[in-house]
Amino acid sequence: MQYRHSSGLDLGSTCCGSPRHRSRRTFLTIAALGAGAAMVAPLTTGAARAAQPAGEVDALLLSCMDYRLIDDIGRYMDGRGLTNRYDHVILAGASLGALTDQKKAWGEAFWDHVAVAKQLHRIRRVMVMDHRDCGAYRVFLKTDVAADPERETAVHADQLRALGAAIKARHPDLGVELLLMALDGSVESIAESA
Repeated sequence: MQYRHSSGLDLGSTCCGSPRHRSRRTFLTIAALGAGAAMVAPLTTGAARAAQPAGEVDALLLSCMDYRLIDDIGRYMDGRGLTNRYDHVILAGASLGALTDQKKAWGEAFWDHVAVAKQLHRIRRVMVMDHRDCGAYRVFLKTDVAADPERETAVHADQLRALGAAIKARHPDLGVELLLMALDGSVESIAESA
């Protein structure tokens, strides 16, 4: 006995009860339907969290794009009680990416994001998180400061403080927090201002 689903697919079975695939097209159609169902399942089962309406979030975070630290950044922000309470902008080099003359559009994008986050989400502060052993610092500064931890801290602190001062100059109503993450996920504060 064969059954036809309303999609027109032949869903008959072989002798062992498994679906019969007459062509690659049929197989691909079934695979696409399955993938679509998998994407919709959380929405229909109630497992998906409802989107929150526009409103206040605590901060906008600028961090680097380094794949090694994405999970650590999320854990750090969660540990600070900021789960789903911050906007996130990612630029290679974080503070240096926002400041470098080599990528002026990146700085413009950062400032646009700050303005939109203030307007839409009423952020109260900007957190800027650089990290150690940053490849973007090697690319833009054309030197490797990671071999000397004290020098590396000083170079990051200079960039962080420069961006922090620029944020305060443009948005005196926002607090600024400047952070440096190690590759183990630990974070040290470079400076804070109210």
